[in-house]
Amino acid sequence: MTPVFVLGLLGGLGATEVIVILVIILLLFGGKKIPELMKGLGRGVKEFKDASKGEGEGEVEKK
Repeated sequence: MTPVFVLGLLGGLGATEVIVILVIILLLFGGKKIPELMKGLGRGVKEFKDASKGEGEGEVEKK
């Protein structure tokens, strides 16, 4: 994702607001926990994309 796309998703927040949000996240979770959170978020997004593309593929109906 490009930075412009991400800012568009955030409802047109300015650079100052994005920086403040990032600082708050850093303070809440700490520097060591953020990479783990982003890795989990990335996996979730990937699973969602795979599931939305392959609707009905590979699913076995239970009878």
